[in-house]
Amino acid sequence: MKFENKSGIMAYKQFAGFLMTLVICICMCGAINSRAAGVEALANATNGLRGVWFSYINWSEMPSEEAAFKKEADKVMETIAANGMNAIFCHVHSHTDAYYKSDIFPVSKFLPANPDKFDALGYMVDSAHRHGIQFHAWLNPYRVTGSMKRWEEEKEDSISKRWYNNPESNRNVLLFDGSYYLNPSKKEVRDLIVSAVQEVMTKYDVDGVQFDDYFYPGLGTGADTNFDYQEYVESGSTLPIAEWRRDNVSALIEAVYAKVHEMKPGAVFGVSPVAQLKYLKSNRSYFVDIDEWLSSDKYVDYILPQIYFGFEQKTGSGAISDAAYEVCLNDWINLMEKNNSKVKLYVGLALYKCNTDSWDGNDIPEWLRYNDILAREVLAALGTGKVSGFGIYAYQNLVDSKVIKEVENLRKIFLGA
Repeated sequence: MKFENKSGIMAYKQFAGFLMTLVICICMCGAINSRAAGVEALANATNGLRGVWFSYINWSEMPSEEAAFKKEADKVMETIAANGMNAIFCHVHSHTDAYYKSDIFPVSKFLPANPDKFDALGYMVDSAHRHGIQFHAWLNPYRVTGSMKRWEEEKEDSISKRWYNNPESNRNVLLFDGSYYLNPSKKEVRDLIVSAVQEVMTKYDVDGVQFDDYFYPGLGTGADTNFDYQEYVESGSTLPIAEWRRDNVSALIEAVYAKVHEMKPGAVFGVSPVAQLKYLKSNRSYFVDIDEWLSSDKYVDYILPQIYFGFEQKTGSGAISDAAYEVCLNDWINLMEKNNSKVKLYVGLALYKCNTDSWDGNDIPEWLRYNDILAREVLAALGTGKVSGFGIYAYQNLVDSKVIKEVENLRKIFLGA
C-alpha cells in the first residue's frame, strides 16, 4: 500500500495506530484466556480423584507389631492427605492371596502382621477414612506367582494348589513361561474372583474396587495355540481366539462391576490398564475389549491408563513415540470420544521414574532434566477438559527424598497453592 500525499500519510498513521491497538487487544485477550485456562486447570486439580498406589511391596515394609503398624498406617494416610491426594489404591489381593483373614485365599506372604492378632487391613481402611481418604481395594485378578512370589511359597491348602493338584480342576491354574495364573476362560475362576470382591466388601467399608493391567499374560508368537487354547477348542466357539479371550475378560469385568454396585451402590469399580492402545488391543496379550468397556455402562465407572511416560519420549530412532505423554493422552481422549463414553477418564503418572535415568530415547533422560514433569502432566490433562482424576505410582516414591522437588511441585498443583 502506497500513500502519495499528506492526507494519505495521515490516513496511514491512523491505520497503523488502529492496527497496533488491535494487536495489543488480541494479545491481551490471549493472555487473559490463557491465564483463565490456567486458573481453571488449577481449580480442577483440587477436585476429582487423586490417588496413590500402595502395593504389596509397601505392605511388606510395614511393621509387624500392632502399635507400630497403626502408627505407620496413620503416617501413610497423613502423607497422602498432606500432598493433596484423597484416595489410596491398596492391595487386598495381589497374588491370589489376601491381606486379611480370608475364607477364600491364604494370607499373603507380604502381610507382616498376624491377622489372628489384629486386623491390619481393617485399620488401614479406618485410618484412611479418618484422614478424609477414600479407600479403593486393589486386586490383581489372575496372578498367582511371579513378582516376588514363587510357586513353592504357595500354601498346600490354597485354592490355587488344590485346584492344580486335582486332575478334575487342574486346568483352572495354568503354568506359562515360568509363572502360574488362574485360567481366565474358566467360570470357576470368574466366580472365585467375584466371591473375593464380595468378601472384601462385606468385611470392609471400601469406597471402590480396582484392577490393574494383569489380565492375560503376554503369550508371544504362539498365542493362537497356547495357554488356554485347550479350553477354546472345547468351547466350540466360532470366534477368533483373540476375540474369545477378550470375551472371557469382559465377562469377569461385567460380573465384578455388577457385584460392586450390588454390595454398595455408591462404590466405584475401575481398571488401570497399560497406556499404549496398540498393546492393549494386541492379539498376543491382555485381551481387553476396551472399546466395548468404554461404550457401555455395565463394565467400569472409570478407566485409569498408566501413562508412565514423559513429554519427550522418543523411539529408538529418535522420533517422538506414540507413548509420549500428550500423544498417548490424546489417543485416549479420541478413543473416549469415538465410543461416546460416559466412563470417567483418569490418568496414571510415573512418580517412580522421576530423577532416574529411565530410558526415554533422549541423550539425557527427561526424568533427570526436570523436577516438575508430573505437575505439568496434571495441568496438561486438566487443560483438555476430559480428565478428572489421577493415580500416582507409587507410595514409596512419595516419601523418597530423591524426588522431593517433584513431589513439592505436584503438591502445589493438587492443593491449588
